[in-house]
Amino acid sequence: MIFSATALQLIENTEVIMSNLIIDAANDKIFLTIIDNKNVYNRTHENSKSNFEKLIVLINEFLIKNNNEISDIKNIYVNRGPGSFAGIRNSISIAKALCLSRKIDYYCYSLLDFIELKDIKHIDIPKLCNKFDVKKNLINPLYLS
Repeated sequence: MIFSATALQLIENTEVIMSNLIIDAANDKIFLTIIDNKNVYNRTHENSKSNFEKLIVLINEFLIKNNNEISDIKNIYVNRGPGSFAGIRNSISIAKALCLSRKIDYYCYSLLDFIELKDIKHIDIPKLCNKFDVKKNLINPLYLS
């Protein structure tokens, strides 16, 4: 096969960018973070019953606003607590549904998994889950009473 220079450039420029989605609804605010190869996007929402009921809508709007789609997500990281029962339950349910329907792996982390570290940011979560060997597709929520 013979390719012209423009065809090779097209092949090189069609890099697929897969993203990580972080959902943290365990505390006072709902934090959403997208990390792709080039950018980090963050969004917060009030931690309320109405936002828990429409969490997937908030996630979808967040993805669209930042030129992403659910099909772009490679991994989902969900804070499993300790914290709000409703926030944890809803975010884990969404991660499980996306895992089953879209074959997206999810990781349920707790800040207690990284207790010896200080000043953890959401952008650090994928690397920390890898470093501390947080198992994928395993849930062990920590609810506050």
